[in-house]
Amino acid sequence: MPRKSTLIDMTAMCDVAFLLLTFFMLATKFKPDEPVAVVTPSSINTQLLPDSDVILLTVDKDGRVFFSMDGQPKRKQLIEDLNTNFKLGLGTEEIKNFQVGSSVGADFKSLKQVLNMSGDERKNSKIEKGIPMDSTNNELAIWLEYARAAQGNNQKLKYCIQADNETPYPVIKRVLDTFKEKKIQKLNLVTNLKAKPPGSAAALYEEQQQDNAH
Repeated sequence: MPRKSTLIDMTAMCDVAFLLLTFFMLATKFKPDEPVAVVTPSSINTQLLPDSDVILLTVDKDGRVFFSMDGQPKRKQLIEDLNTNFKLGLGTEEIKNFQVGSSVGADFKSLKQVLNMSGDERKNSKIEKGIPMDSTNNELAIWLEYARAAQGNNQKLKYCIQADNETPYPVIKRVLDTFKEKKIQKLNLVTNLKAKPPGSAAALYEEQQQDNAH
């Protein structure tokens, strides 16, 4: 029998695709702005910061430390554990705000008030003085300990420090000492990418790799 071409009406499928696209555009909630901005130093390292499995500490030029971690279920587990064990008095709304929110940089006493603020209010507020990491009150160590517990046995987990170019060195040293106290030896420093200096070992190695490729 002679073959006939098959005609498939794609109208219905196109309608479904556009409906799904419209739904996701309207339902998606964009990541809120960070309450603090930093200008990181430059380096020639080309390794990109991963999008997931990251615990990130941001340190501004005034030495304030902010904590952030990806993954909403893990963030919820983290804040619920802290709320229970340290009696922070957080309600359902504050827990949800932390779960879907940005980084935080306040002590435990001020955390409830901070989580009730909008993004603009937090930027203009002086409540977030950074997570304490004094020898007598090292809440940063507690954040790291509970965050690691919330991550479970995550072999891909990376610890990153994003510090401003003008951050005082003693602050960075105290952050590093906190990681050391928690026996976290492998860290990643977030930097801006700059060109390799001409004639440097890195530049010569890159030229050699390009020559070998040709």
